[in-house]
Amino acid sequence: MTPTPTSNEIFIRGITRDGRTFRPSDWAERLAGVMAQFRPGGAKGPGGHISYSPWCVPTTLDGVKAVVVHRALKDHEPMAWDFVMGFAADNELQVIEACLIPDRP
Repeated sequence: MTPTPTSNEIFIRGITRDGRTFRPSDWAERLAGVMAQFRPGGAKGPGGHISYSPWCVPTTLDGVKAVVVHRALKDHEPMAWDFVMGFAADNELQVIEACLIPDRP
């Protein structure tokens, strides 16, 4: 799946196309951890690689592990975007186009 230019984020859900739960159970955290170095300004300073990138964040949607991937990742590092999208495709994970709604102040 190639997201449309108007979507700001994609959600990669831990459910395969045939409805099975993807394993291992910490896949979202692992994927986001690999992508931690790709962030605005790069991973700077001591421990800069320890937190998740705002462009690739693990979460839970309707009780299912997921990763929210922001389009800025593609603009900053196309190969990282391709890696994430390839991971979803290779594992037959559900990919949903979306736009996160910010929390009210």
